[in-house]
Amino acid sequence: MTVLDDARAMADDLADLRHRLHRRPEIGLRLQQTQRTVLEALDGLDLEISTGIELGSVTAVVRGSNGQAREGVVLLRADMDALPVHEEVDVPFRSTVDGAMHACGHDLHTAMLVGAARLLHGQRDKLPGDVVLMFQPGEEGYDGARRMIDEGVLGAAGRPADAAFALHVMPNMFPRGRVASRRGALMAASDGLFVTVHGAGGHGSSPHLTRDPIPATCEMVLALQTAVNRSIDAFAPVVVTVGSLHAGTRRNIIPETASFEATVRTFDRSIRRQVRDITQQVCRGVAEAHGLDVDIEYLEE
Repeated sequence: MTVLDDARAMADDLADLRHRLHRRPEIGLRLQQTQRTVLEALDGLDLEISTGIELGSVTAVVRGSNGQAREGVVLLRADMDALPVHEEVDVPFRSTVDGAMHACGHDLHTAMLVGAARLLHGQRDKLPGDVVLMFQPGEEGYDGARRMIDEGVLGAAGRPADAAFALHVMPNMFPRGRVASRRGALMAASDGLFVTVHGAGGHGSSPHLTRDPIPATCEMVLALQTAVNRSIDAFAPVVVTVGSLHAGTRRNIIPETASFEATVRTFDRSIRRQVRDITQQVCRGVAEAHGLDVDIEYLEE
C-alpha cells in the first residue's frame, strides 16, 4: 500500500468529517464543538495532543521514529473557524446555525489536516523528524495564529519548528487534485480599514441645517478606488474592497454618523505602507472638505 492508497481509503470518512463540521460552524476563537470534533477524529492515534488555554485550538505532535536523532520539525496548519454568513445553498450538509457558514473552506482544511495526521501516524516509522499539527481557530479577523504562537505552538515538539506549511482550497481556480504554488508571497496580507464620519443630524427636508455624513462617506468609498489606482504601480497587486457600509435609520432623517469597513489586500510590505497612508489621507481630506470629523482605525493583520 502506498500513501496515496491510504489516502484514498480514508476519503469517504474525511468527507463525512467535513460534512459534520460544515453543519455546525462556529465563529471566532472559542470553537468548543469544532475542537471536540477534531479531538474525536484524532482519538486512537499515538499523538501528543494539547488544547488551547484561552482559545479553542488543538495542537498534536507526530513523533518520527526513523533513527535515534530527530532531524527536524515541520508544522502543518489548518484553520477551523467559519464566517458570519447565512447559508442558502440547499445541500444535505448545509449549516444548521443561522448566520454562520463555512463559506471559505475551513471545514475542508480541518478535515484535510486530520487526514494528514492519520497518514503521518501510519508512516511515523519512516519520519526522520517530528510533525506539529496546528488546528487554528480565529483566522477570520481574530488573530488566532498569533494567539497560538503566544501559547507555544511553534515549540510544541520541544524545539522550534524548522518550517511551516499551510494551504487554501481554490475550487474556482484549479481542478480537483491539483496543487499550485510559486516563489515569494502566495497569500496577501489582509488589513482592515474602519472609518466613522461624524456630522450633525437633522431632518431630511432641511439638509442645510445639518452636516450630512452620508455624501462624504459615499465620496470616500469612491475616492479610495481612484486614489489607489492612481498612486500605486499598476504591476503591484492591490485590492481595496468596502464590504460594510452603514448609516441612518429612516429615509427622512439625516444621521449624525456614517461608517464603513474595508479590506485591504497587498503582497509587498512597502506597497502595504503606501496604501495604509493613502487610504487614511483620502478619508481625512474628504471629511475636511465637507466640514466633518472622521475617526479612522487601520489594523494590520
